[in-house]
Amino acid sequence: MKHTKILDCTLRDGAYLVDKTFGENTQRGIINNLINAGIDIVELGFLQNEGFGEGKSVFKTPKEAAKYIPKDTKSTEFALMADFSRYDFANLGNHNPSDKIQNIRLCFFKHERFESLKLIQEIQTKGYKLFIQPVDILGYSDMEILQLIEIVNKAMPFAFSIVDTFGSMYIEDLRRIWTLINHNLHKDIQIGFHSHNNLQLSSALAQEFVRLSQNKRSVVIDATLNGMGRGAGNTCTELVALYMNEKFTYDYGLDKILDSIDIYLNPLKKQCTWGYSIPYYITGMCSAHTNNITYLLEKNNIASKDLMAILDKVDSQTRKRYDYDLLESTYLAYITQEIDDSVAFSALENVLTHKNVLILAPGKSLFTHKQKIQTFIQETKNLIVISVNFYHQDFSNDFMFLSNVKRYQFWQNDTGFAQIPKILLSNIKPDTSTNNYILNLKRVIKKGWENLDNSMILLLRILDSFVLDSIHIAGFDGYGLIEENYFDEELERSLTPSETTHINAQIASMLKEYIKTRTHTTKITCLTESRFAKYLSDVCDML
Repeated sequence: MKHTKILDCTLRDGAYLVDKTFGENTQRGIINNLINAGIDIVELGFLQNEGFGEGKSVFKTPKEAAKYIPKDTKSTEFALMADFSRYDFANLGNHNPSDKIQNIRLCFFKHERFESLKLIQEIQTKGYKLFIQPVDILGYSDMEILQLIEIVNKAMPFAFSIVDTFGSMYIEDLRRIWTLINHNLHKDIQIGFHSHNNLQLSSALAQEFVRLSQNKRSVVIDATLNGMGRGAGNTCTELVALYMNEKFTYDYGLDKILDSIDIYLNPLKKQCTWGYSIPYYITGMCSAHTNNITYLLEKNNIASKDLMAILDKVDSQTRKRYDYDLLESTYLAYITQEIDDSVAFSALENVLTHKNVLILAPGKSLFTHKQKIQTFIQETKNLIVISVNFYHQDFSNDFMFLSNVKRYQFWQNDTGFAQIPKILLSNIKPDTSTNNYILNLKRVIKKGWENLDNSMILLLRILDSFVLDSIHIAGFDGYGLIEENYFDEELERSLTPSETTHINAQIASMLKEYIKTRTHTTKITCLTESRFAKYLSDVCDML
């Protein structure tokens, strides 16, 4: 008999990345390969009150999920996850052996624990093996864990899991919690382990969990193919399986596991990403919900140290969930420092009044239309050239406009950068006041968009404060495939197709608002093609 089992939860935990829609072929393919690999339990998805659909891993009843299970399941069992706050357990019905789904996993937040645990008997009476999955075990005191165990021991579910929800656990934490639970939990109840890879410790924690359990208790380890899961992802099924094969002579079929990754998961990386990264390391350090980081990363002015500082300003319990309004307010409070910019503003007004302004954004078209732009610069009188967040020796600039902290820090090491006068927003703290016109960010920042600090939009709003003869734009291409986004590969950022669509839509929305609310009706001319020209159609001509 196996004392350690692997529960693959790719179709449930990984589903967050694909709007819970893997598609029927992918679902069936992954399930078949995991069965043939000898994986002990396959979690098929969520039990929820809504959100069902063809190809989705969301179900109202186990019967709906059972259609994806083949006739020959060998020794593999199947499970579904039910979130206490999102599922009406009256829909569960009695266990039907023909559905082949033996296990229900009940997850709940700390404040829901006592109400949730009242469901244990109801679920077991319906004939299911029950896993108790308390979210964020590190958020419980030892006494609170013992209170849970006391209730669980009376009910005798199949398993009680250690859930490292925020990927904040170290080996020492696991040893402490394991010892507490193992010593007090009834010996016939198995212990499960579910971790996230924020601190890049999931594999090490899983191995330690196996070692701790030897000759003491049967256990279940959660894992996902290639670690697929929100943010930093999960323990990798292939790594746990390899470890069990190598160290404990198990016989999981690694070839079938790798086939699943090659055939079904690698193509998904074109539309979503997961895995260890610095932002998700910060969520682990701060014990924060992944959605907080995902939201903040939409901002252009976020550096890693800023993520830490902003999350640190949010209450430790609040950041375990996510409140986007609170995050946005906290972010704005963090980056908007009130300064007296009257001298800088007046100086810029003297320079810009009744001038023609050319804005150079860092799109590919700057170089595909370089000759046209340079001819325009040479032939246009009273022209002020302002580049946005970049410096390049092929283009002469009267000013650089920078609102992006990371871009400023990148360019400040360039020898030519220091010579160019700069228009900075107050979220940037320059080392010297020389050649800098620093304006209040509060002058131009507006709430309502995730990408509210888009540099091009901020510059347009600044220029609307002055009486100009004309505005001309080049390089404002918009986002497409990665190789099309910037003229300089050092500026590139990796974007999925859905991200490019979303960012383009956000910029278009802000442009519409800018046109509708601007003070001066300065004529705008696009020197190069732009995805946003149509949104400026009432005021924008193409040369």
